[in-house]
Amino acid sequence: MTLLITVFAAVITTVIWYNRSDDNMKLGALMFMYWGASLMWLVDAIFEYVELGADYFSPAVKDMINDTFLGVSVVALGLVIWLVRLLILDPKGRVRASLKKNIG
Repeated sequence: MTLLITVFAAVITTVIWYNRSDDNMKLGALMFMYWGASLMWLVDAIFEYVELGADYFSPAVKDMINDTFLGVSVVALGLVIWLVRLLILDPKGRVRASLKKNIG
């Protein structure tokens, strides 16, 4: 489930990134984080399949729920990292302008 969730997030982010005319939101970083996570989970799935064999395709319900929570957590953490990066870079200058307005 972690692989499936991160691949969906990567594909959705890639489609949004590709169809944008400008890169003010810095979606490339989010896209690469999700593709990196997807690659990591793919390697994990390959090694787990080598270890378990055919049992890999019949996981317990508890394992599927844990994997789902882990996948959602990875996607949420990626969004948080992207949001913090976006606020620090401030490509449109809105945070900087707001701080100057409140100080001055």
